[in-house]
Amino acid sequence: MLSFAWIILVFPALGLLINLAFGKRIGKPFIALVAGSAVFASFITAIGLAASLLALPADARSVTVPMWSWIHIGNFQVDFALLIDPLSVVMALVVTGVGFIIHWYAATYMLVDDHHRELSLRMYGRFFIYLNFFILMMLTLVLANNYLQLYVGWEGVGVASYLLIGFWYYKPSAANAGKKAFIVNRIGDFGLALAIMWLFFLFGKEAGSLVFQDIFAALEGAGSATIAALTGVTLLLLLAATGKSAQIPLFVWLPDAMEGPTPVSALIHAATMVTAGVYMIARSHPLFELSPTTMTVVAWIGALTALMAASIAIVQTDLKRILAYSTISQLGYMFLGVGVGAYAAGIFHLMTHAFFKALLFLTAGSVMHAMHGELNIDLMGGLKKRMPKTYWQFLAGAAALAGFPLLAGFWSKDAILYEAFLKSPALWAVGIFTALLTAFYSFRAVYRAFHGEPRSEHAQHAHEQSAGMTFPLWFLVIGALFAGLLGLPAIFGEHVNVLGGWLEPVFADIKETHHGSESLELTLFLVSSVIALIGIFLAYARYIKRWGWATALQKALSPLQKPLEHKYWVDELYMAVIVEPLRRLASWFYRVGDGRFIEGVVNGVGSYTVRAGAYVARMQSGLLGMYALSFFIGAALILLYFILVG
Repeated sequence: MLSFAWIILVFPALGLLINLAFGKRIGKPFIALVAGSAVFASFITAIGLAASLLALPADARSVTVPMWSWIHIGNFQVDFALLIDPLSVVMALVVTGVGFIIHWYAATYMLVDDHHRELSLRMYGRFFIYLNFFILMMLTLVLANNYLQLYVGWEGVGVASYLLIGFWYYKPSAANAGKKAFIVNRIGDFGLALAIMWLFFLFGKEAGSLVFQDIFAALEGAGSATIAALTGVTLLLLLAATGKSAQIPLFVWLPDAMEGPTPVSALIHAATMVTAGVYMIARSHPLFELSPTTMTVVAWIGALTALMAASIAIVQTDLKRILAYSTISQLGYMFLGVGVGAYAAGIFHLMTHAFFKALLFLTAGSVMHAMHGELNIDLMGGLKKRMPKTYWQFLAGAAALAGFPLLAGFWSKDAILYEAFLKSPALWAVGIFTALLTAFYSFRAVYRAFHGEPRSEHAQHAHEQSAGMTFPLWFLVIGALFAGLLGLPAIFGEHVNVLGGWLEPVFADIKETHHGSESLELTLFLVSSVIALIGIFLAYARYIKRWGWATALQKALSPLQKPLEHKYWVDELYMAVIVEPLRRLASWFYRVGDGRFIEGVVNGVGSYTVRAGAYVARMQSGLLGMYALSFFIGAALILLYFILVG
């Protein structure tokens, strides 16, 4: 099975090619069937790869499957090859498994556009072509065995995200959001390109490749100067990760990306693309481990991003934007995990987050359809009775996000917070306070959207969506409730952390520097439980019971309302400091450089050519004698030249 791993890429490629060639002829049901079946086939292949790895000894669970020779210059060679190991297989399972459910949901959701008008066959086919292209590029990224191939997948998902975010291209907000995502990500991608070049000059010349294992093996004999240079390399890799995974300072694109169709929000900005930065850091952990400075920066960027985004989420009224800032915050937790060296815990949270956040986005899409495009939670209310299936699905996702005890998000978040406490109690304090905010805004959305009385005409007439949109989500509900059982902490037994044991061969080189006790782990476990319950209770007191003390507490915190509503004015700051000066500079270059210099040169050449042509035209008199004289003079000049030169 492992030698045929390449077919996992073939299926989505075939799906998009078939729909590209025949989509206009085969109709919407077959377009969705082709696209969804392609991703499902890749998911089955990923399961087969996991089973094949499981049959091997733990220390042999890393297999390279070459596909073709790509670059061969001198002793430098890069093949297009797949790395099949526990980490890449987990990522492939997440991408294809959650991706298939989203394709299934989108088959019904995308029958109409954002104005509830029937979507044309051309647009419907284009959407699923883009989705399959995204899956193909994401698999290329996570299965790459070298940095150059990873870069191809990295840029590929950037292109796919641009196409999908701006899918409603006739809306200026969607078109601008797509451009914003593309441009902001280019900043991070520039860091990745520089890091790969630097790695080539540090190790690639001697190793003859950019293959992960070759570069990591070369670290053993690296000198002190090379080790010092790794701080620069890893900081550039971190810059790339902050762009793709929407962390400080490059997080500003993700909230605007909610302009894309809801399945896009679920696929790209909850389950897959935004986790690429976390995956890249985990894959490159031998480099990061040699730079404690970068590791500290990663951890604090993650912690501060988690806190900042969670604080903004508590005042948002747009349901998808609440989830968008929640995504940024949860990605911050993942960065916190990998930053303190808890790579398995970071990947664990990546996996559980894919389930409950995709679930939340897709249920938000159901609400959006029922509300005729309205997403303001202040105009909802009473949806529990009108959309009971969607309510229970959203509640399961919100509870997992809030870290409700024993649900998936609780286990993975607790694993990160425990490791953060061992590394730095200050990091843990930021993380645990963020957990309180997370629980509050998660259930604020539940209570405002689904409880109480309808607060608008659309809410009054909302109704449950069809089985094509509700049935697939039950699989995500199962993941949101029970996926955490794959990573139970050691206090429940020695071998209960199934995911940690599976990933152990990948991170076997990590040397543990901090050791906690079972009593400490149990204490932190209980603290996390209490914090989550307090956050849920505060939301209940404020939005369901409306107790006086809860209202008074909100008024006491009202000075924070404006900064949070304006998202700390970060977008305004970027516009004032970066965007507007660049626009003015571009305008100056247009007026001076383009208007005067370039156009002056072009117009001058054109004018000279016109005058020269007019002069030559006058010489074309039609008199044979004049032509003969010209011929004689030319021949005489050529003869004179050879006489003088000779």
